[in-house]
Amino acid sequence: MAFKFEELKVWQVSLKLSNEIDIIAKSFPRIELFSLANQIKKAADSVNLNIAEGCMGQSKPEFSRFLTYSVRSGLEVVSCLFMAFSRDYITEAEFKRLYAEYEQLCKMISKLKNSL
Repeated sequence: MAFKFEELKVWQVSLKLSNEIDIIAKSFPRIELFSLANQIKKAADSVNLNIAEGCMGQSKPEFSRFLTYSVRSGLEVVSCLFMAFSRDYITEAEFKRLYAEYEQLCKMISKLKNSL
């Protein structure tokens, strides 16, 4: 039996992006292991974790609150991407692609939130 959140496209996309961020963060310099690499991974994971947790909640307002947390975590990922790019840890192409994907994901989450 699948959990309800597994059916949500936003959760599926956020899981895919979280896995991509994990791979990219592993390429950051060792000095960033417990700072930027850890921070971007936590933020990316938080997007899908909040969707899952909120989806299984008791009410629409509760789910809406968790979706807000997901969007905020997505914005945190984007800010981390800016830092990674400015420090030459990721290429411009990686930055632009991930920026666009997180922008789209945040819009999807906001649309879901507004539909509740």
